[in-house]
Amino acid sequence: ARCQCRLAPRERRNCGYPGISAAECKKAGCCFNASVPGVPWCFAPKPKRVRKVCPNDSYIRINCGFPGITAKDCERRGCCFKAHPAGVPWCFYHRIVEE
Repeated sequence: ARCQCRLAPRERRNCGYPGISAAECKKAGCCFNASVPGVPWCFAPKPKRVRKVCPNDSYIRINCGFPGITAKDCERRGCCFKAHPAGVPWCFYHRIVEE
């Protein structure tokens, strides 16, 4: 993503080799910006920021427990717990969302 390439020149970590083209740099999954001399033009992007969320849609829940699991035991497993509606897992995995 473009926001991952917004780094101050002093924060850039080299990701290429001298004379690498913008196309080759991007093909390698790196960022390219040749506007600042004396710093890497092909550089590693910022890591993606992600967070865990409990899905709101009950029909996309992926089971993380077993019938009769308590909320406490479910949360100890690092999962979400909602005791409704019937017919879907009440203990279920988080979804990973990019920010």
